[in-house]
Amino acid sequence: MPSRIILNAFDMSCVTHQAPGLWRHPDNDADRYNELAYWTDLAQTLERGKFDAIFLADVVGLYDVYRHSAAPALTDAAQVPVGDPLFQIPAMAAVTSKLGFGVTVALTYELPYALARKFSTLDHFTHGRIGWNVVTSYLNSAAKNLGLSQQIAHDERYNLADEFLDVTYKLWEGSWEDGAVERNRETGTFTNPARVHPINHHGKYFDVPGIHLSEPSPQRTPVIFQAGASPKGRDFAAKHGEAVFINGLTPELTRKATDDIRDRAERLGRPRESVKILTLATVITAETDEAAQAKYREYQEYVSLEGALTLFAGWTGIDLSEYDPDEPLKYIETDAGRSALALFTTADPNKDWTIRDIAEHVGIGGIGAVIVGSPTTVSDELERWVDVAGIDGFNLAYVITPGTFEDVVDLVVPELQKRGRVWADYPDGTLRERLNGSNSPFVPEYHPAHQYRGAYASSESAEDNTAPSRFSDTFQNA
Repeated sequence: MPSRIILNAFDMSCVTHQAPGLWRHPDNDADRYNELAYWTDLAQTLERGKFDAIFLADVVGLYDVYRHSAAPALTDAAQVPVGDPLFQIPAMAAVTSKLGFGVTVALTYELPYALARKFSTLDHFTHGRIGWNVVTSYLNSAAKNLGLSQQIAHDERYNLADEFLDVTYKLWEGSWEDGAVERNRETGTFTNPARVHPINHHGKYFDVPGIHLSEPSPQRTPVIFQAGASPKGRDFAAKHGEAVFINGLTPELTRKATDDIRDRAERLGRPRESVKILTLATVITAETDEAAQAKYREYQEYVSLEGALTLFAGWTGIDLSEYDPDEPLKYIETDAGRSALALFTTADPNKDWTIRDIAEHVGIGGIGAVIVGSPTTVSDELERWVDVAGIDGFNLAYVITPGTFEDVVDLVVPELQKRGRVWADYPDGTLRERLNGSNSPFVPEYHPAHQYRGAYASSESAEDNTAPSRFSDTFQNA
């Protein structure tokens, strides 16, 4: 029986995400990103197409590496202006019942105590359909505008991230016992303080002594998405990631990354298949191959090569305006995102990518595969990627929105359903249960968060810190 293909829609609260220049296309509604109706309509379309989730990217800085200026990014709306991706989720959840939501939050500029509450709230409001794409940020402009003199070194960011997650796991899994919330109107007890515990975390980066602010949500810990691709990032993904997002130019080259991530997870005591691996792809489809190719050629007329180089410079930390457009690009170490640069320099030793080649490739689909053809052709290629690359599914980017997503829903999904690759209807359960095919909404025992379930049950509780009250004694003795 063929394996199920996970389908996520890849979007961002901005105008230009992965197709610079295409916002000018007359059928593109991407500039409506700041209207709530855009997001609720899209959510309903994706749920109609039985997508697993919408995966929301995010950055908290400007793409100002190219030409040493923010002007190119502003001109092309290259991920600026950009909204906060947390705010549209409750609205999308209100008009759907099954669609999941994976949202990117860069923990480098957050505090675990506050962020844990936000995700608990979202997990409550979505009835267990929320996931967190854990990133450490790669933009120096973000660091400078959020209180740092410069970006934290690449590997150090992952050390900080590891402790950050440890704190949130303690809050989500251990602070409140099962049954702590009684909602007992007769006794007047909403929460039993004896079953709520401070976590007393004191680490290198964070001191969090207290109790979690939120009662346990349906999943407790949100589904952990991760997108690390450097050696340090892959170790982090293998430890924490329940779904890992990678980029690949060909399925053959991508297989090396998927095998490596699963090898690392297995060495940590996790089952190989417990890590669901997704890759970026952009689908351009129509009723026939010829019509799809014509659509692709039309889209190419709107591509902004300057916008493409602006995005790539932000991803890699390298200003390509300083290079000859026909010069092959070489790999160098930076504190930005290393995986994007490695794809075009070291991943395929038999190919040299010039600056011009990269700009043309990134112009539609970013640094992922672009699949063009009829529903049959597209489905064949998606299946080939799953089988050859060893992946579990895709984050599907758009060229125009909602048109690209509507084409996939109306043309490709029915073909994949006929092949048994996409479910005919959603099963019951939370996002974690549907992702893993499990019967539990909670992290499994091999996940590092699991060690904190009930870990504080025999320790200090909120009740232990209650001082005697003359006021309450007066009423008890009355």
